[in-house]
Parts: sequence; C-alpha cells; structure tokens
Amino acid sequence: MSSDATSKKTEVGSYFISNYPPYSQWNKDQLPNVREALHGPAKEDTPLGLYLHIPFCRKRCKFCYFKVFTDVNAAEVQRYVDALCNEISMVSQLEVMKGRPFRFVYFGGGTPSFLSPKQLTKLADRLREHITWDGAEEVTFECEPGTLSETKVKTLRDELGVTRLSLGIENFDDKILEENGRAHLSKQVFNAWQWITDAKIPNVNIDLISGMVGETWDNWKQNVVKTLELSPESVTIYQMELPFNTVYSKDILGNKVESPVADWQTKRDWVEYAFDEFGKHGYSVSSAYTVVKDPSKVNFSYRDNLWQGADLLATGIASFGHASGVHYQNVAELETYLSTIESGELPLGRGFVPTEHQKLVREMILLLKRGYLKTDYFANKFGVDIVAQWRDVWNGYVDEGLAKIERDEIHLTTEGLLRVDSLLPAFFEPEHQGVRYT
Repeated sequence: MSSDATSKKTEVGSYFISNYPPYSQWNKDQLPNVREALHGPAKEDTPLGLYLHIPFCRKRCKFCYFKVFTDVNAAEVQRYVDALCNEISMVSQLEVMKGRPFRFVYFGGGTPSFLSPKQLTKLADRLREHITWDGAEEVTFECEPGTLSETKVKTLRDELGVTRLSLGIENFDDKILEENGRAHLSKQVFNAWQWITDAKIPNVNIDLISGMVGETWDNWKQNVVKTLELSPESVTIYQMELPFNTVYSKDILGNKVESPVADWQTKRDWVEYAFDEFGKHGYSVSSAYTVVKDPSKVNFSYRDNLWQGADLLATGIASFGHASGVHYQNVAELETYLSTIESGELPLGRGFVPTEHQKLVREMILLLKRGYLKTDYFANKFGVDIVAQWRDVWNGYVDEGLAKIERDEIHLTTEGLLRVDSLLPAFFEPEHQGVRYT
C-alpha cells in the first residue's frame, strides 16, 4: 500500500504492520534455530515479556483476523486453560528464561475476559506454581465490555494483578456494533466502566475503530464525546483494515461486493479529528494510534519494549514470540496445539532468524509509529546512519510533506503519522516488496 494509494477505498489485503520481515516469510525450516534460542542463554540486559493467548469470543467480529473460537463448551475451555498452564510450566524451565523477571505481561485474545472469575482464579493459581509476575511494571488484560462483571473486574485486579485494562468498545452505537458483529451493546460499556472505575485499576485504555461499517461523521464525533466523558488514561484508535481472512473480506472476494469500509482519507480525517479533540482536553499523542492523558504516568510497556527488541515468550495457540533475536509462532490449529502440549512438547509452528539489517529495519519501522526517530540511537545500536541509508525514501517523504529531518531526529508530520503504515513498506528489502504480509 503506497502513500499515494491511501486516499483510495479500503481494499482486501490491507494490513497493520507489526513485525518484519513479513509473517509470510516465516517457516517450519527455522524451528531448529527457534529451539536453540529458547534453550540457550538470554542476551544480556534484554527485557523479558510474557504473552498469553485466550482465543475465545462470544461472537466473531466481521473485521476480525485473529485465531478465535466462539461455540465452545466449558470442558473445551478448561482443556485449553490446562494446556496453557502446562505450556507455561515448560516455558518456565527454558534456559532463555532462567533467572529473568518479567518486565511486562499481556493477556490477549480472542477475549481473555471470556473466562469466568472462577476460571481466572484457577488460571492465576496454576500459573503461579511456575512463574511470578509480581515485579512486572505492567500487566495488561484485554476485555470485551459484555463479558465483565463486578466480581470479574475485582478478580483481574486482585488475583491476576492487572495494572492496565484495555476495553474494546470500538463504537458506542448499538446498530453499528451489531452490523460489525460485536457481541456487546453500549449499555454494557457503561456498566463495565462503573466496575472498572470502582476497582481503581491504574491504567485503563479504550479501543476505538475508525472506519467500522456504518460509521458517519456525526457518529464519530459522538464516539469522541462519549470517550472523553469516561476520561480513560489512554485511547487507542485503529483504522479499519481488511486482511484476507475476515468475514467482510471473504464477502467482498466471494460475492464481488463493494468494500463497505470507509476510504483511507475518511478514516484519517476521523483519527485526526479525534486526536485534535483529545488534545484540547489535555491528552498527548504517543503513537499513530494512541493518546495518553498523562505521559509522565502512563506508558505502554508491552509496546515500547517490543518495538525495541525485547524478548517475548509466547504462549497459547498461534501466538507470536521473540527470543534472542529469533522470531517464532506457535501452531495455529487447536487440536495440534492441545495434543502437542499433552505429549510434553512445546507447540512451535514456524520461525524466522533475521539478519542484523532486518533487525534494524524492524526496529526502525516500528519505532517510527511513535512519530519520530532519533538517529543516534540507531547509529549506536546498529552502526548505521538511517538517514543516509534510506536518503531517497526520506527525501521523498519530506517532499510530500509527510516527514521533517531536523539535526539528529526524523519527525513525521501529522499527515505522515496518520498514514504511517503505508509509509513503512518502502524500507522493506527488495525481496519483501509487494509480498503478502501475513
């Protein structure tokens, strides 16, 4: 997706860049290198994180491209939770983890809050038989409003030690929520918010999506107003993408219907409007997607550490990890995941060993999502002058009004920040230009 194409309609195959090289380049042949990294000593002073994937949802959103399951019974959920705990047990014995505390922990999905308070308590007890995250600077837990209760929120705080709760509101209009396949309604948002407020969880983030099917300018303005009324510590706004495996994408490709998602310029206009309004109320932009109320108190440890090359031990079906510079993903089929763990093996699916140049590209494009780069950081870490290395690309973005270069810093303009994911492929190596990302 080139920068001059982002004013056009949202096509199937658009994607959010979260890693490099593209996931489509990862393969099973690299698994011996993954095992070597996991069973070898960690690189000195590298931060360590833990990701736990809970892949269950009440409904599958029509824009969702993650590995999720909806029609499951209690026994199936318990079998998965047992497998996850057993995987954690195996992970805790890996050499790469030896003696290292977790700096950050992330419960993602799916919908982690799909689990009942009893299941969450049992999960916490089982996990603590093998690991501890009491000293972590951040424990994030993703929640769908309709799955929460007062008891569950207290369980997240007291049993799991959640310090950052991310609430997937996406939109406040019930008709739009229903059209896009969301399981919750707006009334459940406000009920959940009261319980979250009463629990005094330190950092609460609200997720919104710009470009949901049915959104209008009037609706979008109301979303901003209602979010400001709740006054969360941070707000994350994603621009709707259409990866290949969503319900909407399959309908567009299979039935040859027009894309129902707003065009890129409209989505960018909505995000810019939201950022401006949040700015008027004291929020600061911390990335292309996020505003925070108080930057001195609120950060996103998971994001910031991952973008700078931290190790992430991935647990759960289809989850992505990173150890000693090596990327890996767990198997993506549920029965394979469960049976592999039940046989006493780690459920590794594929991996990739990046070159030093690829590590540089990965870190640079991810950190650019903050809106700026410090050139001396890359010179010190990788021995590369990133301005000279990609001079033609940077000059092109400067000429287009998307970036500015000032001494030892590169800054994206507002327009550049709003379309940052379309700018990043220009830094990909030739063999990765134009390939399928996922």
